[in-house]
Amino acid sequence: MGKVHIISKYRRLFLNRVEAGSLLGQELKRLNLEKPVVMGIPRGGIIIAREASLILDCDMDVVLSRKLGAPGNPELAIGAIAEDGSVFLNETISSRIGAYDSYIEQEKARQLSVITARSARYRSILPKADLHGRPVIITDDGIATGATMQAALWVARRENPSYLIAAAPVGAEDSVEKLAGDADEVICLNSPPFFAGVGQFYVEFTQVDDQTVEEIMREEAEKRVTQ
Repeated sequence: MGKVHIISKYRRLFLNRVEAGSLLGQELKRLNLEKPVVMGIPRGGIIIAREASLILDCDMDVVLSRKLGAPGNPELAIGAIAEDGSVFLNETISSRIGAYDSYIEQEKARQLSVITARSARYRSILPKADLHGRPVIITDDGIATGATMQAALWVARRENPSYLIAAAPVGAEDSVEKLAGDADEVICLNSPPFFAGVGQFYVEFTQVDDQTVEEIMREEAEKRVTQ
C-alpha cells in the first residue's frame, strides 16, 4: 500500500485550475523528486499538470488512458486501456461482477476509439514522454469516484516508473484512500467531509476544450526543444 497525504480536511475554494495546480506543485516540490514527469488526465487535469510542472521545472504530458467500465456501472473500473491498445484487466473485479469476454471486447473497442481520436490530435503536437525509470505524477482537477485516476495509474505502472504518485487539489476521502492500493503515494490538498462533486470546490470551473489542451501541449513541445 502506498502512502496517503491529505493536507487539509477543511472545505476550501480554489479560484480556478491554474491556482489549484500551482498550489499542488508547491506541495509536490517538497518531495525533491529527480527529473519527474507530470501526466495530466484530459481535460481538466492537463491544466493542473501544466501548472505543477512549471513549479517543479519538469516535463509534462497527457495521459491517454481510459477506464473500462463495468456492465451497468460505468464508474466502476474493471480495467484500463492505454493509447497503444494494451489492456490491463482486473480479473478479480471483472469475474466477480460477471463481465463476460464479449462485453469486455465491446468496451475495449469503445474506449479505444476515444483514445485514438484524441491521440491523433495530441500526439501530432507532443510525442509521448518515456516513463521508464522516472518518478511519474498523475494529476487531475479532482478525485470523485477515483476510477479515472485508478485507470491512469494502472496504465502508467505498466511502463515501470521508479515512483508513481496520484495527485489532485481535492478529492473524496474514501476515493483518495483507495488509490493507495495502486500508487506509491497519494497527495490531495483538500478532502472535506461533505463531497458532492469536484466543481463545488472551484470558483471558476468551466469546461476545458481541446483547443486549450492543444495550446498547452504546443507550449510543452516548444519547451522540450529548448532544453
